[in-house]
Amino acid sequence: MAAPTVTTAAPWVPTPSRRATTSAPRPGAPAAAPATRDRPRLVALDGLRFAAAVGVLLYHYAVRDSQAWGRPPSEVFPGLGEWLVYAALGPELFFVISGFVILMTAWGRSVPQVAASRVARLYPAYWASVLLTGALLLWLWPDGKDVTPGQVAVNLTMLQSLVDVGNVDGVYWTLWTELRFYALVLVLVAIGITRRRVLAFAVLWPTAALLADAAGPPWLREVLISGYAPLFAAGMVLYVILRDGHSRGAWWLVAANTAASVWLVVPHQLAQQARNTAQSPSPVVLGALVVVCVALVAVVTLTPVARLRWRWLTTVGALTYPLYLLHEHWGWWVIAHVRDVVPVPVAFALATAFSVALAVAVHHVVERRLGPPLRSGVQRGLERLSARAGAVSRSAARRPAPRAATRS
Repeated sequence: MAAPTVTTAAPWVPTPSRRATTSAPRPGAPAAAPATRDRPRLVALDGLRFAAAVGVLLYHYAVRDSQAWGRPPSEVFPGLGEWLVYAALGPELFFVISGFVILMTAWGRSVPQVAASRVARLYPAYWASVLLTGALLLWLWPDGKDVTPGQVAVNLTMLQSLVDVGNVDGVYWTLWTELRFYALVLVLVAIGITRRRVLAFAVLWPTAALLADAAGPPWLREVLISGYAPLFAAGMVLYVILRDGHSRGAWWLVAANTAASVWLVVPHQLAQQARNTAQSPSPVVLGALVVVCVALVAVVTLTPVARLRWRWLTTVGALTYPLYLLHEHWGWWVIAHVRDVVPVPVAFALATAFSVALAVAVHHVVERRLGPPLRSGVQRGLERLSARAGAVSRSAARRPAPRAATRS
């Protein structure tokens, strides 16, 4: 999952008059300060992100097949798995949130600013998590999963899927999905973000993704993120509604992308649960919950819920990303070592507490210390590179064209 940082946001009812003033920054000009920068933080969105991560944790500990309990989870938690299996939709909820938040943080900023913010947000906790989980599976618990040092090294790039190397931890699949979405947003930033362009993007991209999913080549499905494009697009349009006000066309676009998400997600989830669990979720319930994922983001950003000022939601929200990255194998490791000496609920609680403690440590020791300098360093480097490329381009434009040779 990519768990995007939820920065400040506009009040829950924006002024429609801002729609007319929305424009793209001039090429090469400094990015204008985003209109959301000095607005209250959407703390309810922080809480929603954390709830999604907790749902994924519950799914992995109580539903997904693993050797942690020494027997199938369906025997350890009889009757519970048929309900918790739906928590597997946590990544889909993350993708809707990401569409909203990444557009919010990108609007009015330059390509170097957006790229640097994403690098600084994703990589510090990810590097720590890959190294910690790699050490666990290489030395402390080699029976947990068969990995190699080379695999761990490639995973540090976050590009392992691009070179067909397996994930050290299965949850990393969402990061490759997020990276591709960020690349598309950077293209939009380079062109210039406006309301009209975002809405057009939210029509054309999911449509192309649906066509690619039905009949396109594998490389095109990868580029277009064919399985999840409508989820991201729905989140993007929700931010446009927050920023510029309600409109019938925007809400129709949210509805269309939600319907497309149901079409894509339900069969994928049915196949995934058949592979990874003993559960058979209802396709009707899965479809309804995909709609709920979009609806929840709308509720926490476009209704009075957005006015909540519970600081503890921001605190737990900051733990979402490292908890998501670390909980699976480290939690299973704890369960495997205590399952025979403590009751099942205690083993479950110990695994959860240990994972949360690891997330707290990574957030405070790694993210908060490494993130800011990494962001400023990457931004400076990209801005210098952009300035040099601009200078070369201007120099080439001023250079006189060579004279044609004259015939004697």
